[in-house]
Amino acid sequence: MTLATDTHTITHADQLLALFGEVGDASLRKEVDFVHPSYRAMIEASPFAVLATAGPDVLDASPRGDAPGFVQVQDEYTLLLPERRGNNRVDSLRNILQDPRVALLFLIPGVGETLRVNGSASITTAPDMLARFTVQGQLPKCVVVVRVVSVFFQCARAIQRSGLWQTPAADLRGRVPTPGAILQALTGAAVDGEAYDRELPARQRATLY
Repeated sequence: MTLATDTHTITHADQLLALFGEVGDASLRKEVDFVHPSYRAMIEASPFAVLATAGPDVLDASPRGDAPGFVQVQDEYTLLLPERRGNNRVDSLRNILQDPRVALLFLIPGVGETLRVNGSASITTAPDMLARFTVQGQLPKCVVVVRVVSVFFQCARAIQRSGLWQTPAADLRGRVPTPGAILQALTGAAVDGEAYDRELPARQRATLY
C-alpha cells in the first residue's frame, strides 16, 4: 500500500461531490430541527449514546449509558443527559464550557438505524433537575441540557457491515486485552494487572451510580 500523494488528497467539497454524488432526497428530508415523535421513540428506546464535544485542546467522543430512556426529552427542542460518577476526567464537560456545540449518536440494541442529534449544551446542578434522574437513591453529578439544532436517523449500513448486534466470536475475549493488562503494559508493570482485573468488578458495582 502506497501513501497518498497530493494528487490523491481531497481538499475541496467539489471533489467529494464528484466522488460520492448528490445527496438523496430521503437523506435530506429525514433531517429536522426538532425532536419529532418518531425520533423521540428512538431516544426513549436507547440505552446507549456517544457524546461528541470539541474544546480548544481536546476532542472527545465518550460513551453514556443506562436504562432505555436515560436521556430524557424535555420538549421537542431540549434533551437532558445525566452525568454520573466516572473516572473524573470530565473531558466532555470541560469542552462544553469552552465550546457548547455537541453531537449525540444513539444506538438501540437489535436495531440497525441510529439517531444523530446536533445541538448546543449547558451544564446544570439545579436540585430539581438532578432529582429527575435519581437511580438507586443516587443523584447524577450534573445534567447536560442539550438545545437541539438538527436530528436525523442514520441508515443501518454501518451496523449491518459491522455485525454489531450479532453473537460475538467465542474467542473474542481472549484476543482483546483486559483493562488490567493494558494498564500493566502502559505503566511498565507499575500497575499489577491481575490485581486490577480481580478488583475491578466489585469496584464498578460499588460505584455504578
